[in-house]
Amino acid sequence: MQANEIIKNAENKIQKTLRNIEQTAEYNQEKVLEAFRTCKIDAQHFFTVSGYGHDDIGREAIDNVFATAFRAEKAIARNHFVSGTHTLSCCLFGNLRSGEKLVSVVGAPYDTMEEVIGKRGDKRASLIGHGVLYDEVGLKVENGEEIVDFDAISKKVDKTVNMILIQRSRGYSLRRSVSVDEIAEIVRIVKKNNPDCICFVDNCYGEFVEEKEPLEVGADLIGGSLIKNPGGGIVEAGGYIAGKEKYVDYAAQSLTAPGIGSKGGAMLNQSRLILQGFFMAPSIVAEALKGAVLAAQVFEDIGFYSTPKPQAKRTDIIQSIKFGKPEPLIDFCKVLQSYSPIESYLTPVPDEVVGYDDKLIMAGGSFIEGSTIELSADGPLREPYVAYMQGGLNYAHVKIALRHIVEELAK
Repeated sequence: MQANEIIKNAENKIQKTLRNIEQTAEYNQEKVLEAFRTCKIDAQHFFTVSGYGHDDIGREAIDNVFATAFRAEKAIARNHFVSGTHTLSCCLFGNLRSGEKLVSVVGAPYDTMEEVIGKRGDKRASLIGHGVLYDEVGLKVENGEEIVDFDAISKKVDKTVNMILIQRSRGYSLRRSVSVDEIAEIVRIVKKNNPDCICFVDNCYGEFVEEKEPLEVGADLIGGSLIKNPGGGIVEAGGYIAGKEKYVDYAAQSLTAPGIGSKGGAMLNQSRLILQGFFMAPSIVAEALKGAVLAAQVFEDIGFYSTPKPQAKRTDIIQSIKFGKPEPLIDFCKVLQSYSPIESYLTPVPDEVVGYDDKLIMAGGSFIEGSTIELSADGPLREPYVAYMQGGLNYAHVKIALRHIVEELAK
């Protein structure tokens, strides 16, 4: 069967799922629009200041829009966060002190977070190096799939636990991403055992995928990257934190300094981009999701193990494809790179990347370096050799790239 026919057949199977994604996008678009209307966003909020950034009304407006859309007491969205990991690190270091305990309740966290916590890397610089205690609740296997173990969470989280970490996306694993409904159940269990425990959600890759965000179901704090979902594909750098005011304030002081917190930091002419990107985010996320669903159906049809399944409920934008050996993983990334708008002439090769033990291969010529709301894929060179595909500013681009990937894998 020719690649074009495979793509066409796959599209015919997923029409209902695509319509559902569009309905969710409309819901979230209205939610974001109402946030802009409520906060009375004006052209004056695009103006920039320099130096300390005192009286930056654009910065304040951005924070208010994010807080309103995410149903938070307070939010900060800043170009000063260098990555999602940096953003999450500020949440952890800002809210945990020596002798307090953090528990990751959905298994081991993402590779780069292991160094922040202190499971590996420079222990002295980590949370553990600063005296924070750490533990994990593993996942359980059901019908061959790793899922949240609610009973184990109930047993592990008690009065001694000060904060739990819920990583919403799958990271570099084949586990299912965590839905907002599952987050709600985790929060219910944790708060029953310890009402004072901070429920912190790593929201990366999950924003605007569902109609509700974690704060709406009881989470205390969320954080994520602006070069993923909420940046709409145009924000050049940064991250956001939202939730209960005191927890956001502590995180902000970790970003800047005690006494400064969210009151300092010139936005350096980024305010319009951040606001515009956030406004565009629901529709851009929908395009990425539609591409992920098409990829799921295509890879299922040609005989590869891929998750989530085409009709599965989506809770993040990531699609994993298991190749079982390194060569097809490398070939997949090479083709995706060659059908990227930027640096299509380059050939990705596995290499060492800061924060990871294994060599990684990364593909995706993106307008913003490292932007994973743009079509991209990466994966560690370790068994079972999985490509983690994400993003796509428009569905047509994903479709084109998939056609050529199918042609390459058929050789």
